[in-house]
Amino acid sequence: MGNQPEINLFDPEVQQCPYDAYRELRDEAPVYNIPGTDMYVVSRYEHVREVLMDPARFPSSAADTQFRAGANDLERAKKVAERFEEKGWLPAPTLNGRDDPVHKQMRAMFNQAFKPSKIKEIDPQVENLAYELIDGFVDNGHCEWVSQFCIPLPLFIIGEQMGAKREDMWQIKRWTDAFFQRISFMLPEDQHLEMVDREIEAQHYFQPIFEKLRSEPDDSLISVLVNTVIEEWGRPLNDNELHAEMMADTFVGGSETTTNALAAGMKLLIGNKDVWQQLKFDPDKYMKTFVEEVVRLESPVQSLMRFAAEDTKLAGVTIPGGAMINVRFAAANRDERQFECPEKLDLDRPKAGAHMGFGSGVHHCLGAPLARRELTWGFTAVVDRFEDMWFADGKNDFSYHPHFLLRSLKQLHIEFEPKKP
Repeated sequence: MGNQPEINLFDPEVQQCPYDAYRELRDEAPVYNIPGTDMYVVSRYEHVREVLMDPARFPSSAADTQFRAGANDLERAKKVAERFEEKGWLPAPTLNGRDDPVHKQMRAMFNQAFKPSKIKEIDPQVENLAYELIDGFVDNGHCEWVSQFCIPLPLFIIGEQMGAKREDMWQIKRWTDAFFQRISFMLPEDQHLEMVDREIEAQHYFQPIFEKLRSEPDDSLISVLVNTVIEEWGRPLNDNELHAEMMADTFVGGSETTTNALAAGMKLLIGNKDVWQQLKFDPDKYMKTFVEEVVRLESPVQSLMRFAAEDTKLAGVTIPGGAMINVRFAAANRDERQFECPEKLDLDRPKAGAHMGFGSGVHHCLGAPLARRELTWGFTAVVDRFEDMWFADGKNDFSYHPHFLLRSLKQLHIEFEPKKP
């Protein structure tokens, strides 16, 4: 492995546009050991799939392995845990960080909360909100698309389902941003602990909601999460488990990622006017594929982690037991071995849903059906309200938040011509 390329996925510059780096990894080092670490980046579609479909070889938790984190990392993790324990609740492992049988038992309860009939009930709210948001600024002829549309659409929907008041939503966004930054792998220790403090504020906001729902259940998603007894455990989720899920799987999983897909989709539409014309001409035919292509091309979740249960070979590379595996969905989604002309936004792409944007296997994204509804209604409202749109001159630098796992456009200033009624 002496000739492996030198690629630093922790470099904020590389993160701005990582796709060339991903191509180099796929071609030169499909299983890439990040120098000086026990982390291996997996970038080809077939290998990403292999890792995701084999949780016995590649578990989500390091519990049964001897993961060799550096002393500094362990020291910091200890400080973080102490801060949570002292001032709030130490978040338990999230659904994504658990393995079967525990994962399966917990997931069954989530499947109940997010079942298709439940998402169907929420659908009219999503539709109404998408139009309400656009109608709030359509007459201005311009907007900052991320803060005025992409953030509030999924945030208000999941917030309402989680028992939060609409007037508190921007405060909640500040808390979910803290979690987003805390898991970025990009923060110095003092900032990391500052984000923990912010997250603890969120815990104190949600704790009374949990307690109220225990005595007075209602039909919201959060009530299902608070009160459903997990059969094999003989109890519902405890406070530490609930707090972990609130941030990771409901707010960041359920709003942050959709926000980033809505932003990415608009940027792609403005950059590909032929696609915009196609979508506008026949949204019924093309909307579904458009949504899948946005998720494939820009992968709001660029990567997540797995571990090697024991020494194992992948793509001819020996990965030592206990090593961390960075599964790069975004690299797999542009793998030319799997997708023809992968860089192209193609509304006629066959099997457009075969991407890894929502993961695969037992950890396939729980919120995918809701995310697809939000993206569909979001862009349907765009087609219905905008004749045309373009980037506001001189106002965009198209920069992304530094993050090792997620892809998040900071702002998108657009101008548009409203459709004539």
